[in-house]
Amino acid sequence: MHAQQQIQESGSQHAQAARSLLQANLAYGESNSGELSHIKRLQARQECRNYLAEALNLEPNNAGALGLLGRVELDDGRLEEAHRLFNASLDAQPDQAQQYANLGYWALRAERPALAEQYFLQALDCDRQSAAAFCGVAHAKRLQGQFDVAYLHYRKLLATGAEWDSVYSGMLACAQHLQVDRADSDLALDAIALLRRDGLPHQELGRFVGAIISQQYDLTNPHAEIFLDAASEDELLILALQKTLMPSPEVENLVVLLRRAIIAEVAQTVELRDALQQLTLAIGQYAERTGYALAAEDDEERLVATINESIQAQLAMGEPQDGMIGSLMISAMYGALFHQSFAAQLGQWNLTDWPLALQPVLAASYYDRANEEAIKQNFDEKAAELCLEKFDVAQSWPAWSQLAFRAESSLKTLMATELKLPTEQLPDTLRIMVCGAQSGQRALELAKYLSDVEVIAVDESLANVAKGTRMANEMELSNIVFWPWSIAQRFVADGHQVHWVEVGRLPSPAMTDASLAALVTDATTAGAVVHMHTAITEQTPGDRHIRELIAEHNLQPTRATLRQLRRLVLENPTQASWQELLKDENFFSLGGCRDRWFSPQDSAQLRELMALVSNEVDWKLVKARDADGHSLATQPVQQQIQAEALGSEVQSLYGQGLSVYFSRRR
Repeated sequence: MHAQQQIQESGSQHAQAARSLLQANLAYGESNSGELSHIKRLQARQECRNYLAEALNLEPNNAGALGLLGRVELDDGRLEEAHRLFNASLDAQPDQAQQYANLGYWALRAERPALAEQYFLQALDCDRQSAAAFCGVAHAKRLQGQFDVAYLHYRKLLATGAEWDSVYSGMLACAQHLQVDRADSDLALDAIALLRRDGLPHQELGRFVGAIISQQYDLTNPHAEIFLDAASEDELLILALQKTLMPSPEVENLVVLLRRAIIAEVAQTVELRDALQQLTLAIGQYAERTGYALAAEDDEERLVATINESIQAQLAMGEPQDGMIGSLMISAMYGALFHQSFAAQLGQWNLTDWPLALQPVLAASYYDRANEEAIKQNFDEKAAELCLEKFDVAQSWPAWSQLAFRAESSLKTLMATELKLPTEQLPDTLRIMVCGAQSGQRALELAKYLSDVEVIAVDESLANVAKGTRMANEMELSNIVFWPWSIAQRFVADGHQVHWVEVGRLPSPAMTDASLAALVTDATTAGAVVHMHTAITEQTPGDRHIRELIAEHNLQPTRATLRQLRRLVLENPTQASWQELLKDENFFSLGGCRDRWFSPQDSAQLRELMALVSNEVDWKLVKARDADGHSLATQPVQQQIQAEALGSEVQSLYGQGLSVYFSRRR
């Protein structure tokens, strides 16, 4: 009888433990749901911990509970405890595919992709159908630089229905490294799937998609025939024009040819037929993304001027929208509607008053620019633009549309787990200053994905400040501001402190009153972190030659000058000095060209900042990564910093392309 009672109690305990584990799994699923707020996910994570505590109190060796608790610890950055729990789960119940997969993800977090691959393969030995383990193998291959193998793994996952965000993000990351040397219909279908997927940073696919299009249209063959009707039905081409910027002279020439073919037909028929409208709108979006860098012949310019005069007359006569939609499509392929003489009259309609297909190009060409112009009026720096022609005003750069996919976290957690820094004395909300934020993608990612920060994004380009502010408003992010340097300097001079300084694009030599080293000194106190890179981009032989031409002829950054300088490069693509420049995506936008040629980064700023943090009494190197994102041992890097501080040029970090993190000691 006593034995039977013990069996009943044991069974009851087991059932209760199983129920608690089930509730823990449900809570863990909620804690990873993208549909819930960060606060609710944290609450779900704590509920998960509570249920797991109940289960393990009843059954200390419950393999499932030990493994799930390991996942929670891994997500919270406690790698050693997660590793112990996964192994304890395997001790309690050997050959669990789930726990080997968990160990694989632990190894990925520990930056040991080769070990991770071994664990994932062990998981697949236990369960050949484990999609999580197969996905893990793909991640491990990617982090080991085997991008082609990883890409095929991601493709297979999508084919089996595993359409997870991590699979699409991994595939996109691999695509950027693939060499496309022939027309491949499978790659084209992959590219279409990636471009159709919402929430991906499609701007990062430009090189990959451009290479596919170049092969499909045989663009390196000067005798290749381009058919307008075929291009107007090409889904990949249209998606690419709508969502990317393709850094390829051949693709740029294709777009120029297609645009010319469209306007030539319109000149003959006096109408834009329906079959060409989608391509026309896509080219309009693409042209805006380039800052209207695309070259046009004189006859095209004259015809567009006539069309613009016709639009102005129609608006003056009070004609309805329908009669001018085709003309607006044509005009938007050649210049921003916001810059046209009829811009004020367009403001009588809201964006949503226009046909749905027309709204994206009208937003980019008119409404977004009007919004950004209103934002600029709040800053003293706007006065410098008043003497410029409308189309000579700087455009924001880089042109991006989507933030990269990141897992939400907190800055304090990252400081504790990634940099091994104490965080007990830090306030609930930390302040990040991003110096050289450009048009704001990185700054907005910090604001969106870190739950405990407020971000100050600083840039010398007023266009970038306006673009970032507009995007933050559209994303409804209230924890970020975009400022020109003048306001940031006043903010620091008033005694405000920051906990993290991230250095992006360096100030140009024109910013004579801005000093990164001085700002870091004044804005940081003990425990603050400075994150910077040790190399400067935009230093190709072609860039140096063009800057010499600018200085020699006292050239000004007008749209006409920038187009002429680009034409100099594009008309001599085989010249050795231009080769590296033609591979840089910034060259394919007037905004990018203006930045690199007329506002180049000041190397003196980087040298002064590196000299500051080389003082070991005040600063400590806490992490260093190479150009591929792999962590390096800090001691050798620290020795290089010391040698450089003592005057050794041989061991200089300058120009090595490292990502380094320094913590202020006092």
